[in-house]
Amino acid sequence: MSNTLTRAAIAEQVQKTLGFSFTESTELVDSLVEEMCIALEKNGSLKISSFGTFTVNQKSQRIGRNPKTKEEAIISPRKVVSFYTSNILTDDINGTK
Repeated sequence: MSNTLTRAAIAEQVQKTLGFSFTESTELVDSLVEEMCIALEKNGSLKISSFGTFTVNQKSQRIGRNPKTKEEAIISPRKVVSFYTSNILTDDINGTK
């Protein structure tokens, strides 16, 4: 079972840690996420030191299949965001630090 880390949960942690009001914490988190989105749109990648790198990749048009009806459909070309962990984060997760 996976847990979802929401903006509200991050804002709550910021509020507890830094003593900001919940409104200020929410604005801070929203501003950070907005800056991350702008960086991805502008540069096509975003590196967060000791965490990882987000990259924008282009996917080509392809033929897909509805698994329920087995009907074929064209999946249009689109951009997707991929995330690659840093070596530091990978080591932390695997306990090999």
